[in-house]
Amino acid sequence: MAPQYKLTYFDVTGVAEACRYLFNYGGIEFEDVRIKSENWPQLKDKTPFGVLPILEHNGKVVGQSLAINRYLAKKVKLAGNNDWENLEIDAMVDTISDLRPKLLPIVKEQDESKKKAAIETVKKDTFDVYLPRLEAAVQKNNGYLVLGRLTWADFYFATISPAYDLTIREDVLAKYPNLKALREKVNALPAIKKWLEVRPKSTF
Repeated sequence: MAPQYKLTYFDVTGVAEACRYLFNYGGIEFEDVRIKSENWPQLKDKTPFGVLPILEHNGKVVGQSLAINRYLAKKVKLAGNNDWENLEIDAMVDTISDLRPKLLPIVKEQDESKKKAAIETVKKDTFDVYLPRLEAAVQKNNGYLVLGRLTWADFYFATISPAYDLTIREDVLAKYPNLKALREKVNALPAIKKWLEVRPKSTF
């Protein structure tokens, strides 16, 4: 029987990887469709808003990675137990999501000297502000980001934070043992560990 879900994204981890973690954690079969960048222009207009990822289920199609994550988190019991808990999770995820656009100037900069300057700016103005607070949150919440237990916010951080190292060119979490331990703990979950062993290789 074919999987009931089809997740389409580029052939990278990116913002769809947390969705893949949730599918695997919950033991939900899904079709992991990966689009090559050179094929994207031909497919773009066929998506709801010209962006990926998209999730297809029972003939319906939706986009937006965070919305998909919220849906899947409820399916696999990694969401909140009430509206307030979901608010806390969403606030944490949105905070982490705010960091991603800060990396774009580094990624887009072609001049090496300017790139190095951009890296230092992001380290000082973004990571040195956000990461100590996220570190404190994990320390406060029994080794997790929020609610004192595993939630999809932890999956989101575990899948997004490797981009920090790749972009900044260093082990960004080296100074933050609680955050580093959280990422390692998520990746050591049996279903996630198995996924990491078999997922397609990509640069990020």
